[in-house]
Amino acid sequence: MLPIKRVVCGVSGGVDSCISALILKRKGFDVIGAFMRNWDSKDESGQCTLDKDCEDAENICRRLEIPFHEVNFVKEYWNDVFTPLLHDYQSGLTPNPDILCNRHVKFKCFLNYAREKHGADAIATGHYAQTSAGPFLEEMIPGKPVKLFKGNDPIKDQTLFLSQISQDAIRHTMFPVGGMLKKHSTGICFIGKRNFADFMREYSHPTPGRFIDVDSGEVVGRHDGVQFFTIGQRALIGGRSGAYYIAHKNSKTNDMFVALNHDNPALFSKTCSVSDMHWISGSPPPSREMECDFRFQHANPVVPCKIAVQDNPACVSVTLRHRLYALTLGQYAVFYNGNECIGSGRITSTAVSEALDEKFKKISSLTYGFLSTEKNRASV
Repeated sequence: MLPIKRVVCGVSGGVDSCISALILKRKGFDVIGAFMRNWDSKDESGQCTLDKDCEDAENICRRLEIPFHEVNFVKEYWNDVFTPLLHDYQSGLTPNPDILCNRHVKFKCFLNYAREKHGADAIATGHYAQTSAGPFLEEMIPGKPVKLFKGNDPIKDQTLFLSQISQDAIRHTMFPVGGMLKKHSTGICFIGKRNFADFMREYSHPTPGRFIDVDSGEVVGRHDGVQFFTIGQRALIGGRSGAYYIAHKNSKTNDMFVALNHDNPALFSKTCSVSDMHWISGSPPPSREMECDFRFQHANPVVPCKIAVQDNPACVSVTLRHRLYALTLGQYAVFYNGNECIGSGRITSTAVSEALDEKFKKISSLTYGFLSTEKNRASV
């Protein structure tokens, strides 16, 4: 590999990217700072800090005495991240926009921009992750796949969000702060501090449906759309003695099963099927079955599991050692071999979701009959 000279560092205005740019400059690289505008704040009525972040990023680059550029990926973000996100929510799924943004924008469009616009040898970000190539790609071995490892901070490790990026991207990305303890974290930029359901209502029309008790089949309430809820979330249903939680969503009928009490078995899963599997090394493990660790949410600890790779290496079946709460369709199952993140894929079904799909079919006529009876009584 040729010596790396020019590095384009993604600067967000936050502490992590600022420290990354500073470290790179002190290491003697020809550093260029670039702020990615991935969301057009003029398209929405809520508050967004993007303009302030851009100003902060420019000030940081000025103080570091490195060139600053702003690059617009609004169109790419809308097409490859936000539009699929809306479709998934309306289909009853719960996507992860941060994973999609990294895959399609930050480690694809941005990498191409750095190469084509600035003739960069590599890019750098403030993510808390590490690779086998070293923080400055100084340990790169030609012809050997680069592995992705957890950051040194076990709580703030960000490999889950990087689990879908390509081998080409990993081979050309520096993570200067991956070996440090994390200083600060931010949310999804286009949402800011607002409630996500309120934000979604600006882009999605209501699709009213029913809350159905998963155990009794009784209609216990109404809601304004499956896209405004996620599995495991508390359903605010008035007039009930206990708390209900979302257990399963049916986007065809707009009905949702709700489970009474947080420890209801309908809220827990031990197995799942995964599709669109992305292996970071570029190919699946040599063994069709292997023991590894699993997580599907950034804040949750890893759980031991056993995976079985199907004939199609993009499909994997997963058996967890322990049941997990609210294992959610549409989220990404991320797999680890010790500290190495080996890849991820989308959760397409669980044993619970399959059973509840069948239950929806069986009780649909009864519940609709119940509704018709209630409607007739109301009109008398």
